[in-house]
Amino acid sequence: MAEKNTANIGFEKQIWDAACVLWGHIPASEYRNVIIGLIFLKYISTAFDKKYQQLVAEGDGFEDDPDAYLEDNVFFVPEDARWDKIAAAAHKPEIGTVIDDAMRAIEADNKKLKNVLPKNYASPDLDKRVLGDVVDLFTNMDMGETEGNRDVLGRTYEYCIAQFAEKEGKGGGEFYTPSSIVNTLVSILKPYSNCRVYDCCCGSGGMFVQSAKFIQAHSGNRGSISIYGQEANPDTWKMAIMNLTIRGLDADLGAYHADTFTNDLHPTLKADFILANPPFNYNPWGQDKLMDDVRWKYGIPPASNANFAWIQHMIHHLAPNGKIGLVLANGALSSQSGGEGEIRKKIIEDDLIEGIIAMPPQLFYSVTIPATLWFISKGKKQKGKTVFIDARKMGHMVDRKHRDFTEEDIQKLADTFEAFQNGTLEDEKGFCSVATIQDIAKQDYVLTPGRYVGIEEQEDDGEPFEEKMTRLTSELSDMFERSRELENEIRRKLGAIGYEI
Repeated sequence: MAEKNTANIGFEKQIWDAACVLWGHIPASEYRNVIIGLIFLKYISTAFDKKYQQLVAEGDGFEDDPDAYLEDNVFFVPEDARWDKIAAAAHKPEIGTVIDDAMRAIEADNKKLKNVLPKNYASPDLDKRVLGDVVDLFTNMDMGETEGNRDVLGRTYEYCIAQFAEKEGKGGGEFYTPSSIVNTLVSILKPYSNCRVYDCCCGSGGMFVQSAKFIQAHSGNRGSISIYGQEANPDTWKMAIMNLTIRGLDADLGAYHADTFTNDLHPTLKADFILANPPFNYNPWGQDKLMDDVRWKYGIPPASNANFAWIQHMIHHLAPNGKIGLVLANGALSSQSGGEGEIRKKIIEDDLIEGIIAMPPQLFYSVTIPATLWFISKGKKQKGKTVFIDARKMGHMVDRKHRDFTEEDIQKLADTFEAFQNGTLEDEKGFCSVATIQDIAKQDYVLTPGRYVGIEEQEDDGEPFEEKMTRLTSELSDMFERSRELENEIRRKLGAIGYEI
């Protein structure tokens, strides 16, 4: 998570710590849904109660009128789903059934949540005593007086999603794109009010949330964007709907989960902004069923890798002046297999590639390989030119496994991209460079940033070369000598306890 907005979290971590009480008391496959469902239920009940108390204080008798809540984008929570009833049953044997009934009551009153909320709390595999303890912990957290309640719960939700991604390791990050990457995409694309935003593999919906935040931060209405998405994994699709609902964002994610390639749920959509983090090197993706598909304008992608199927799908759904920001594995920059090189060449020659950013490794929870951000635009400001940025040295290590960007890192990338668009960017050796289509053609249409930005120049320290080499070789000789001493010491100590090398 980004250093400046979540490193010093308190409230979010309290909920996560409470949730961890369940760890080991429930099958791993069910854990995420159980906790996410409780966070959702606690949030909407808290938001409802806050509005209920306000309406009672006003004294106009509207506290039981659902329309009075909808005006403020607050769910009218039916009586059976309110947290006080759940809290009262925390240590009763039927607590699981009470929570399941609450979920059903909410779905009955809110059609867009039908068959979305988890209803597995009565399962015999879930220890009801431990579940009651978690309910107590949630109950004792004072959410009602927290400033910006929706944002706090939304951030909590985002924080817990990130923790699940980390806990589950490989495969766990499929529903969550780290905020460093999402924020970089959004800060460069700059979505505006009354635009159409699309994510063809939307995971838990983080791209939409950050787009809405960006618009709100720049004097717009966060609810003014039209959101379209699709997700193939049924649990992740449900998670996205809950995530957007908890943020008060309306979205069209389709009536059901579905594969984007074989069942495009938005066939006529032309989006102003497309943000996506498709699964890296995804296969098989159903090429044999889609050989004559209209989306493959630049060539049929190979059956063994969906990278250029994703790219062409997004280009197909782009409005005349639309922009794409997507994440891809580095192989897509240079691969020639299965006709990928020819597809990439045609896209470049069509003047669609606006920028490429090489990202550092260890940003993802599920994979350690580095990735690249692609920016594809119709109606580019700088015709016939592409900016290449090498950000592989940026960021900081949060722990031994994970790297993150600060707000300053993200702003530097956004400013660099904006300077390019304005025609004022100067090449910086080792960091950024502007190349023409002709320059890219000379590199065989390979888009690896390192080919264009070069190697950062080293500052001359003033020490003559011969003197430096004499000093360095002397220091190396001393290190070798010390290494031999340590090796002999280890051999001696192992020998003393009967282990000869």
